Order: sequence, then structure tokens, then C-alpha cells
Amino acid sequence: MDLFGLTRALVDIESITDNEERAGNFLFDYLSELSSARGGTVERMPVAANRFNVFAHFGDPVVTLSTHYDTVPPFFPSREDDEFIWGRGACDTKGIISSMIHAAVELVAEGTRNIGLLFVVGEERNSVGAYTASQHPRGSRFLINGEPTENKLALGSKGALRYEIVASGRMAHSAYPHLGESAIEKLLDALERVRRVPLPSDRVLGPSTMNIGTIQGGRAPNVIPDAAKAEIFVRLVEDGNTTRDAIQQAVGASAEANEILCIPALHLRELDGFETTVVSYTTDIPAFHGAWGEPFLFGPGTIHVAHTTEERVPKRELVDAVQMYKRMVRQLLSR
Repeated sequence: MDLFGLTRALVDIESITDNEERAGNFLFDYLSELSSARGGTVERMPVAANRFNVFAHFGDPVVTLSTHYDTVPPFFPSREDDEFIWGRGACDTKGIISSMIHAAVELVAEGTRNIGLLFVVGEERNSVGAYTASQHPRGSRFLINGEPTENKLALGSKGALRYEIVASGRMAHSAYPHLGESAIEKLLDALERVRRVPLPSDRVLGPSTMNIGTIQGGRAPNVIPDAAKAEIFVRLVEDGNTTRDAIQQAVGASAEANEILCIPALHLRELDGFETTVVSYTTDIPAFHGAWGEPFLFGPGTIHVAHTTEERVPKRELVDAVQMYKRMVRQLLSR
């Protein structure tokens, strides 16, 4: 398939996290056919029941092009116009997969080997595919991770710190509030203190940010609430230790702060001849733990339309990305 046809074929396979099997089988079959004529090898790397990473390599991999093939909901199929390919996963990251595959095929046809392609599951939820791959390295020294960076090389990405703030109280009739203890009021007091926590800033990554994403609690308007919970998400610009301590102290005794996830911020190196950027989202890179080599972050499309009903990827960027991935691979192989 040509670049745009492969992108649309991938978009048209629903692969919302936990339901990646059909897309994985498509990638395995497609890469197997390409590899058989080019001296490559393809394998499924088991992750969980009906879930697997797909790894193809041409020679012993020194540079591996990698991204994820799961998407967020809801699914909607592809369409295209003169400028864009639209659909769920178009930029995050099925267009990237297509560009990576075409770059690898062209490199092999031109006599370049020692290239890998690794497509993983689960990035949109918990990076389980990348964590699994980190336990099964294949000798790669460099990992080019694909996420929408508008075809600029990312010098870093923010980390993630997620908490559940839980408050407990005692139910009572709302006409006699002194007989109860409001969990919602405790939670609101804790959240007000959390909102005042000073967040750090980084010279490259910029300021850390916080979002109070959900609030739940109570039983009825005329019942003093006995339970309440909020979820907060911090985009880290450091390893998380300073922010973690500040949040725990701010919550204090009125509620309980349960840490759900902590991924440190990431600083990355430049490559000659590539325009650079910084991104605020979190990627699979920390989950690889360096097992697949020194990481770089690059891909066509913008994160601003990912996870939306307007998701799309510019055709021009897909075409350019093929050549830019080839340049990156050659530059890294020369090291």
C-alpha cells in the first residue's frame, strides 16, 4: 500500500486500548509479507491475553523505530481530502506507523540494514506494551519513538503525577448537620490547599501544571455526605519528588492522598539538522527504561487534535516524515 492507503487502512481498524488484537494481526501479516522479500524477521511479543507487541527487524537492530497502535475512544473511520487524512489514530499514531514502515522499507531497498520496527499496545492507558518490551530487549542502541511533534525533534517531554484525593465523613439528615461530618467539605478544603501548592518550572520544559479532573461524592442533596473523591493530574517538569511531598503536605489530615501514577519528566538530545520543540504530554519512553537504547522523540501531526473528534494528520507531514526518519536512522547508524 502507498503511504496514505496504509494510514487509512490502519485508522479503519478499531484498536481502542485493550482491543488491539485485530490491528496487531494486520501489522504482523503486513510486515511479514514485506519482510519475507527483504530478509527480515517479524514476531509477536506477548503482553497479555489477545494483546501483543509487533517487532520486525532487518539484520541485528541498532536503531529501532517505535510507536503504539492503540487509540483512545471513540472510534471513527478514516476520510481524506486534499490536505489531511482524518480519523481516530490518524496522528496518534497510525500515520506515524505508516511513515515508519515506509522509511524502513526504503532504507532496506537502498542497502541499509540493522533497523527495527516495534509497535506496542497500551500506551494510552498504562504503557503495558512498552514495559513488557523493556523486559525483552533485542540489542538496539537507539530508539526513535513516534508521537505527534509536527515533524520537530523533541528536546523533552513533561512527566505525569496522578493522585486520588479521598475524604471520609459521617452521614446525617441535612436538617441537623451537626450530627454528621461532610466529606465533601473536607475534600473541598483539601483541594483548595492543593491548588495553592507552588509548582516548579524547568528552563527547557517550562512550568509544571495541575488539573483537577474529576470530583465525585455525596448521596442526595438532603444527606450530609459520608464520602467524596477527586482525581488530580500534574504535568511534571522534574522527577516528581518535590511535587509529591508538597501535595501530601497540602492534603493534610482532612483527606487521604493516594498516588496512582508517577512518570518523571524527560530531557532528550538534539540531532544535527532537525528543528526542535518541547512537548507537554507523556510518552512510552520512560517505560522502556533505556532497554531499547537512547531515546529520541519525533513524528508528524499535532497533539492539539489528538484525542478529539477533529483528529487528522497533514499528508505533507507524512511524506516529509518518511525522509526525516530515514535521515535520523542514517545519522544514528553512523555513530
